Amino acid sequence: MGDGAARDIEETEHVENTEAGQNTDAGQATGDAAAGAESEEPAEAEGPRRRARRERAERRAAQARAEAIEQARRDAKRRLRAGSAEPQQGVPRGAIRGLKMVLATFLAVVLVVGLGLILYFTPVMSVRDIEVTGIAAVPREEVIDVAKVRLGTPLLQIDTGSVAERVAAIRRVASTRVQRQYPSVLSITVVERVAVVFKDFPDGPHLFDRDGVDFATAPPPGPLPVFDVENPGPTDPASRAALQVMTALAPEVAGQVSRVAAPSVASITLTLADGRVVVWGSTDRTAEKAQKLAALLTQPGHTYDVSSPDLPTVR
Repeated sequence: MGDGAARDIEETEHVENTEAGQNTDAGQATGDAAAGAESEEPAEAEGPRRRARRERAERRAAQARAEAIEQARRDAKRRLRAGSAEPQQGVPRGAIRGLKMVLATFLAVVLVVGLGLILYFTPVMSVRDIEVTGIAAVPREEVIDVAKVRLGTPLLQIDTGSVAERVAAIRRVASTRVQRQYPSVLSITVVERVAVVFKDFPDGPHLFDRDGVDFATAPPPGPLPVFDVENPGPTDPASRAALQVMTALAPEVAGQVSRVAAPSVASITLTLADGRVVVWGSTDRTAEKAQKLAALLTQPGHTYDVSSPDLPTVR
């Protein structure tokens, strides 16, 4: 076997290699055909740069997707918070304040009305005492009787104006004020009439106040002047003129007058306790006449004429 055997062996190996190569080529062709049937492969193999670009694109896409998901979560949270705040945003703050004020006013009105009803219909604050002040000649019992207020009556049920009118109807009373003093006192303040002059009548002397009201039939409480007029009364012009003069005099002068006569409104005369006479005339410039008379009475004389205050005379 020398060289011939070696050549045979080489030829045999060459044939086997050739067959193996053919088999390999045939298998590759078969695999390529199968791969082409399943999916189309790129004609060229992917290089390192293209792979890097593709990976970077994939990373950017993944990052963008993650950011989109995060943004969606944030939007969902904002919508949730906005949804919970919608009732507060839907009603203006001023409207809420106005509703609160209306509610508070309503509750206050209800409270006041309820309290008023309780005080009006229940004896919580009722009259337990009637206090009368300002009386001297008028008996307290007469005031209480005329007032017609029963103890135990709720104070709010008492018409103070009507009570004052009834008490003021007493002859000796000039004016009356009635007040509620909580919790249980009704106060009646009386201003009595004060006698300024008197006039004798068949039934006795009648007392007249500064308004010409005949308020009592009784002896004069002190040295009062006689009221010498024909029809004394608050509506008589001569009576009003004479009383206007009396109230304008200084107290020390008025205390000396024993008679005031007024046949008419223009012929008023005063007679003093010592017999001196004052010719007054009408009620014009009454205050000025009163000042002049106080000065003239310091001079001796019998008749003092101040009917013309510019030219007073003493005779």
